[in-house]
Amino acid sequence: MDDGFAEYVAHRRLRLCRMAYLLTQDWGTAEDLVQTALSKAWLAWRRIEGNPDPYVYRIIVNTHASWWRRHWRGEVPAASIPETVDPRDTAAEVDDQAVLWSAIGTLSPRQRAVIVLHYFEGRTLTQVADIVGCSLGAVKRQLSRALTRLRVDPDMQTMNLERV
Repeated sequence: MDDGFAEYVAHRRLRLCRMAYLLTQDWGTAEDLVQTALSKAWLAWRRIEGNPDPYVYRIIVNTHASWWRRHWRGEVPAASIPETVDPRDTAAEVDDQAVLWSAIGTLSPRQRAVIVLHYFEGRTLTQVADIVGCSLGAVKRQLSRALTRLRVDPDMQTMNLERV
């Protein structure tokens, strides 16, 4: 019945979770997001032609946006910030990464999705437009606005982007 679905999940689950983490900045929420997206993809699996990645990425982005609109996004207390830092990193690199993720976290879900898909997933702007479900011009506009917001962020002014 799965027609390659189990193989797809086995090979892509970690990459999908990484992308979802970059959107949500929380591993538990990212895993829930991927689980929900894969459940939706499984229902339509037989209808997906060709490479299923754009379809699954679009589900992840759209589901994240709908969750974001539905939930309150106030302060959430945490005992510690989860870090996925290479032990060889210097303290300055860790600080710069924290500043970068903090700044990315202030972007709207659509802007964050465009930044993550283009810069962290290596997707072309055309691929991002297909995944997000909007025109190429809208993706360029969202990317421009996101980069502008990151450039004017006072914390971003002091960091060295070469190290991140």
